[in-house]
Amino acid sequence: MTTLLVAQTILPPGTWTTPAATCALGYDARFFRRKRLTTTEGWAFVADFEHTVSLNHGDALALEDGRLIAITAAPEPLLAVTGADLLRLAWHIGNRHTPCQIEQGRLLIQQDPVIAHMLEHLGAALSKVSEPFTPEGGAYGHGRTHSHDHGNSAHAHANSH
Repeated sequence: MTTLLVAQTILPPGTWTTPAATCALGYDARFFRRKRLTTTEGWAFVADFEHTVSLNHGDALALEDGRLIAITAAPEPLLAVTGADLLRLAWHIGNRHTPCQIEQGRLLIQQDPVIAHMLEHLGAALSKVSEPFTPEGGAYGHGRTHSHDHGNSAHAHANSH
């Protein structure tokens, strides 16, 4: 049995160069404490952190041998939200603590039939898409917006060790 290399350090975008490999993960898969991951090149490693972390597109994981694994947001099923009053629609999405990627002319959210029904009732047009999902961070620009631990960011915890 081969022992897998372990990653225990997260490097934010702009603090690293030249990854050895990449690992594409969907939004929910980027939130964990310990997980066996496979690179897009086909080899496995273990990411093991003291606390639950929230990886962002553009982060890198440092393996114990010094190699870096670039984290990318994998395409996943989403809803593209458009409408005459995107600001109002964004407010209703945020009021339900739903992760949302804000772009010029549209919002992207995970496929959720309850939220979709609410948005259609508010006049939104919805279309199913498959794209990488990189929603806005919390009130301080990082972390998960749906965490019940509003005082702390999982990503900040991971980077503080």
